[in-house]
Amino acid sequence: MLIAGRVIQGLGGGGCISVTDIIIADLVPLAERGKFQGIVATVWALACAVGPPIGGALASSGAWRWLFFLNLPICAISAFLVFGFLNVHTPKATLRGILQMDLIGLPIIIVGTMSVILALTLGGVRFPWSSVQVLVPLIIGIIAIVCFFVVEARWIKEPTVPPFLFSNRTTLSGYLGVFFHGIVSMAVIFYLPIYFQAVKMVSSVHSGIDMFGTSFTIPLFAIATGVSTELLGLYRPQNYIGWILTTIGFGVLSLLNENSSTAAYIGFQILLGSGLGIIWISTQFPILAPLPYSNNAHALAFFIFVRSFAQTWGSVIGGAILQKKLTQKIAGSFLATLPRHTQFTYSLVPLIPDLPGPLQDQVRLGFSQSLQIVWWVMCGISGIGLLSCLLMDEVPLGTDMDETWGLRDVEKDDSVAENTSI
Repeated sequence: MLIAGRVIQGLGGGGCISVTDIIIADLVPLAERGKFQGIVATVWALACAVGPPIGGALASSGAWRWLFFLNLPICAISAFLVFGFLNVHTPKATLRGILQMDLIGLPIIIVGTMSVILALTLGGVRFPWSSVQVLVPLIIGIIAIVCFFVVEARWIKEPTVPPFLFSNRTTLSGYLGVFFHGIVSMAVIFYLPIYFQAVKMVSSVHSGIDMFGTSFTIPLFAIATGVSTELLGLYRPQNYIGWILTTIGFGVLSLLNENSSTAAYIGFQILLGSGLGIIWISTQFPILAPLPYSNNAHALAFFIFVRSFAQTWGSVIGGAILQKKLTQKIAGSFLATLPRHTQFTYSLVPLIPDLPGPLQDQVRLGFSQSLQIVWWVMCGISGIGLLSCLLMDEVPLGTDMDETWGLRDVEKDDSVAENTSI
């Protein structure tokens, strides 16, 4: 039941994320879109920062069902706002248009991504990475994803991911940036709270407060990046600056240990958050700038897919490193008391405050040193993201709009003005 509910939730949530960007693209030309994308990124970043502490507090108090109940009024308010205020012109769908949907490619990519995610989730937790249970779904998933792109390029008349999305190196550099940013940003969201809870031994709620250095810096720099892109008409400098700050930010984050001061972990977060906030916005412009306006929907849908898929890798890579290193740094006799075939990282954290002194120190040190490895890996991935900017050209931001789409109120006002002039 839980899996079925999450599948339905994922279908709705994924659609909402994609359609939000597509609606903004339909209403605002690319040259003027920066501040609006900054606002959307701000909401997303704040939600990512506020959500985990709330979820942790509810789960630790045994009220985990409220994790789902809380979404009901939020969804109701969102639905009211959409039906009440979203007043855009939408051409009527036809049966021919529905039949032209990519009914072959979509099942292939769904099977591929689900298989890869399943393998990444099981690997190193329930089964060894070299086991059949992990390798089979991983290989099937990779083959399915490769087959998807081959099928899309050769046989599908209306492909979900058209080949032209990869024909331009600037667009390709944008997608690479989105992928690497998805990995490193999710690693921060998942594993920086573990530093505060396991190493600094604070509550899940307090760890959310300690994350303010990141959660408030990302939105500020996201908006600043959007506005600067709109004013300057440039996006390459922001991408370079963002990746440089992110790479340095992960480097200094690896210096954190059990004795680090508040000033240190707040300052390091501000440096890292500024880079992540810049890239959150800046990668979309090189993707869209070289493409004609009519390709926005395809480009943005794939943009969302790449980001979501990469975020899965971010959480899994960090978790695999943390799990592996902790088994090397914490006494095996103690780890044997924890539930088997689980991500014991999370089950271990609440036990740390009650451990005897020497064992507690060992566990805290183990988490500190293991997280350092995570940050080093993310620093390397950020460096690769910086190198991907070398493929990027500065293409002028377009001002074109498709008259088929737009606000209905605007269309009515225009028609009234024309009748009056006649």
